[in-house]
Amino acid sequence: MGKQRASLRGFRPSPFDVRLLALNFVDASVTSASRNQMELKVFNTLSRSVEEFTPLDPAGRKVGMYCCGPTVHDYAHIGNFRTFVFTDLVRRYLEYRGYEVTHVMNITDVEDKIIRKVGESGETLKEFTGRYEKAFLEDLDVLACLPSHKRPRATEFIGPIIAMIRKLVAKGVAYQAADGSVYFSIEKYRGCGCCYGQLLKLNFDEMRVGDRVASDEYEKESVADFALWKARVPADGDVFWKSPWGEGRPGWHIECSAMSTQLLGSSFDLHLGGEDLIFPHHEDEIAQSEGALDYGDGERFVKYWLHGSHLLVEGKKMSKSLGNFFTLRDLLEKGFNGREIRYLMLSAHYREQFNFTIDGLHGARAALDRLDECLHKLGELAAGETAEAESELRTRFAAALDDDLNVSAAWGAVFEWVREKNKALAEGSVTPAAAAAAIAAWQRINAVLGIAAKEVSVPAEIQALAEERVAARKAKDFARSDEIRDQLAADGWVIEDTPKGPRVKRA
Repeated sequence: MGKQRASLRGFRPSPFDVRLLALNFVDASVTSASRNQMELKVFNTLSRSVEEFTPLDPAGRKVGMYCCGPTVHDYAHIGNFRTFVFTDLVRRYLEYRGYEVTHVMNITDVEDKIIRKVGESGETLKEFTGRYEKAFLEDLDVLACLPSHKRPRATEFIGPIIAMIRKLVAKGVAYQAADGSVYFSIEKYRGCGCCYGQLLKLNFDEMRVGDRVASDEYEKESVADFALWKARVPADGDVFWKSPWGEGRPGWHIECSAMSTQLLGSSFDLHLGGEDLIFPHHEDEIAQSEGALDYGDGERFVKYWLHGSHLLVEGKKMSKSLGNFFTLRDLLEKGFNGREIRYLMLSAHYREQFNFTIDGLHGARAALDRLDECLHKLGELAAGETAEAESELRTRFAAALDDDLNVSAAWGAVFEWVREKNKALAEGSVTPAAAAAAIAAWQRINAVLGIAAKEVSVPAEIQALAEERVAARKAKDFARSDEIRDQLAADGWVIEDTPKGPRVKRA
């Protein structure tokens, strides 16, 4: 089983669309040659401390990253999407810094809730889960999240799952119970000198050790033997596979261990998820993987564990009974768009409990309008100029994200830059070349932020009114000009006089 580590201390929680640039753009200011001067640091749940990020790759270039994906039994809610937007930020920033990332996000398409709902729906497993997987991927696209490089489904990895369970049984840390199911034995695992409780401190004297739990999600106070393979029961219907232990299906925890190690190797750099997955899911992943696979001294399943904090809605835990339970689609129906929702989710540090509110979405809209306005003015002034990206914004931005991905500080740098640019624009001190350099800087950091350009088309009738106003002013018919201005304002539009002539924009 390899040598295992001793127990650790207790856990203490604590107009430009450049989306495609994030796929392959590397900022020249953060290439491998300069990493010694500016190091990325992250909070590792495993050590309960902020650590310098150093990939396992001897060349220091390749990074393996796994994120627990959705359980496709319903539409994902905004609490789920906070984790996925955070994961997208991590991946984009690693790529911005020059790392070659392999991003794996699984699809859990068989587990307790899914089995129950498939039985109620009358559909096949694939029909049922396929519908919600499609919806989830559409929602990710709305939020400008880059697609993972690999997206394994649990049902496609039954062979590797069975192989991992066989290893655990052979090593004496898993057993078949009377009902035919196979369980992981925490007592036998610990008896081999292995540590169960690496991500958080567990008090085995006060917990129900030795209980057997078949459910995928069990009570937090129970340190229980958990199911690796569940024997088929009538309620499973047609959802089952053959195995050395009889017909059945895998438990939830073993799925991620098998998929991640098959696609990223027995050891990889980053495992991400919400803090609700720390125990039991991620703790069980460590036990299964380090119990089944052979690790040498200093080797382990995952080097860095990053966990996002809970999301509250209007100050309370999300609940349908409280009327504060939102899917992404609910928010789109209320008139918000993906960039506003993404911005709000990226406005707070990932380890801070975040209060998601409708007022916050209105604030996100106002903040993005301010950014868009500045970029539009810079774009008009640049007028086709090209220039090397200015460095000051990129330097401030990178310093913030290097500090445990402090995205709120990164946005602070962005809006301080907006304030400075607006002041210089008002003073007329920005040259076309400087405007182009500013735009180039924004494009580079936006490869990380992923805030798609706001596309505002002016309706033909509004544009016609604006042109009529110009003609009225030329004819010195100021009464008609004022009348048109008021009419436009009533419809939510204003006319701004610019060096290149009047411009219609949303009020």
